[in-house]
Amino acid sequence: MKRIFYGWWMAGAGSLMQFVQGTLLLHSFGAYFAVLRDDRGWSKTELSGAAALHQVEAAILGPLLGWFIDRFGPQWVIRIGVLIFGAGFMLLSTIDSLLAFYGAFIVTALGASLCGFFPLNVALIHWFEKKRARALSSMQIGMAAGGLCVPLVAWALATWGWRATSFASGIIIIALCLPLSFVIRRRPEDMGEVMDGVGSRPSDSIATSENENAASTRDFTAREALRTPAFWLISLGHGFALFVVMGVNTHAIIHMKEGLGYTIEAAALVITLQTVAQLCGVGVGAWVGDRLNKRLMSAACMLGHMGGLLFLTYASNVAMVVAYALLHGAAWGLRGPMMQAIRADYFGRSAIGMILGLSFLIMVIGQVGGPMIAGIMADITGNYRAGFTTLALLAGLGSVFFLLAKRPPRPMLITGAAR
Repeated sequence: MKRIFYGWWMAGAGSLMQFVQGTLLLHSFGAYFAVLRDDRGWSKTELSGAAALHQVEAAILGPLLGWFIDRFGPQWVIRIGVLIFGAGFMLLSTIDSLLAFYGAFIVTALGASLCGFFPLNVALIHWFEKKRARALSSMQIGMAAGGLCVPLVAWALATWGWRATSFASGIIIIALCLPLSFVIRRRPEDMGEVMDGVGSRPSDSIATSENENAASTRDFTAREALRTPAFWLISLGHGFALFVVMGVNTHAIIHMKEGLGYTIEAAALVITLQTVAQLCGVGVGAWVGDRLNKRLMSAACMLGHMGGLLFLTYASNVAMVVAYALLHGAAWGLRGPMMQAIRADYFGRSAIGMILGLSFLIMVIGQVGGPMIAGIMADITGNYRAGFTTLALLAGLGSVFFLLAKRPPRPMLITGAAR
């Protein structure tokens, strides 16, 4: 019986961890915010501030985290992150003021950063090359599938209250994710494997091919990547996508509740439909991501984000809300894994952690701007139309960045004779 490549076990463990994080944090942002707005009376801008703090923290931490992962590997970062992530939810259950809410949210966000999207993606990038988009898409199935459980979280919030739900979430995170974190390993070479699992050792022909490639070019350093237009264009495109993703995650349920007259439970069902579309997008990415042009697919997805958000903004019937869920969800699912795959394809894996970490400093414009623009403009105008329209147009503009982000030539390896 053929042995399953260990990288796929890592992808499975990462997918389950992303499922837990997607269910309890990312997709449930809006449900918590809607309940806290009713219970505590905080404004949309005040609630948006928590989401902004989350992203600022991730951006500041990114370069340091990237350097550490490149140097020492992601395993212990992820394990420590799980404990902090669970503790943050338990702390959230005890808060009684806006300042305490921000503090608890920062702890939760720190844990999510240490055990989530960033380190898990870097871990997989080191295990896959030819099947990189498929592996990253497979792991993202977990994050997407987490949206299917938003109605369950909304039911728990309505039935047990946000304090009990938050504390139980912390217990679930530690109990499920800590064992899974021990599946994550640093590099295939450390376990007698090669990238993509071509046997347990490289064959002579493979080794010869690799040696020939290594003799002429090498991976980018982080400093070299910063000097390429592609680094900035991909980061800006990713950041402009996050204007919509983070704005919707924070405010879509409140908009559907206050602007469209939906109950929280009904709005959660829309998020579930969005998740189904996202899963379909991830599946398409796993199927075609390594065959088609990732850059052009990403540009097309930006137009999907724009169209979807405009449907939600000006929805006058259920069909328009459904169109939002399908367009935005599919675009998110297909585009998400492509972002990391493109960077690894362009710059190599040697400094990918640092390169991703530095990208966070640019992407933060969308991560912070999305929730804040929507929240502030909603407080000023009394609805989300102006804010959501602005975010949608920014996403459309972001497609241009991907169209311009051509692959840079790899640096040449300087041999001893050349010196």
